Amino acid sequence: MSRLILLNKPYGVVCQFSGDGTRPTLADHVGVPGVYPAGRLDTDSEGLLLLTDDGGVQHRIADPKHKLPKTYLAQVEGEPDDAALARLRAGVNLGDFITRPCEVRRVTQPDWLWPRDPPVRFRKSVPTSWLEIVLREGKNRQVRRMTAAVGFPTLRLIRLAVGPFRLDGLAPGIWREESIPAELGAATRPDRVRRQGGRGGRIPQRTNAAERRR
Repeated sequence: MSRLILLNKPYGVVCQFSGDGTRPTLADHVGVPGVYPAGRLDTDSEGLLLLTDDGGVQHRIADPKHKLPKTYLAQVEGEPDDAALARLRAGVNLGDFITRPCEVRRVTQPDWLWPRDPPVRFRKSVPTSWLEIVLREGKNRQVRRMTAAVGFPTLRLIRLAVGPFRLDGLAPGIWREESIPAELGAATRPDRVRRQGGRGGRIPQRTNAAERRR
């Protein structure tokens, strides 16, 4: 029976199981044989990463033509105005391609958010702010390139959701197994939760409920 694992990938973890010993990899957090990432998450990004042992499920999740929305929380340098947000929503010319229209809104920093290690650089003279961005495509370093193109570089990036799957309740380095919805082309299985090390506190469930209502 096919398996689907949701991992909160910590900052600095390479999105593969093999490595050269200089940086942590997925093998340091997920001890499940035969699974591999369905899509990728940059080494300097954090948050939700899906893994599966089913090639069809992997394709359905990772292939941009299926347009599964991906929700990100981005801490940016500066305070984007309405014009900058409108540019992001309409699509940004990044030179090699123009991004598709997306959803963007200002948000406050969630109270459940864990501290990053190492911390984001702090500049007393430059404020930072938070954006929630929902994409239906996944080009290389797209969110970072988009916010930089409109004048507000991304300092920290956390993926909150991929399609119906959310980060809720997972601390950095922790994973859980979930049922695979029928629309992803595999039989379902009972939810199971596993802990495999990691740092940081578990996200409070009451906060997750509030997050889902946003």
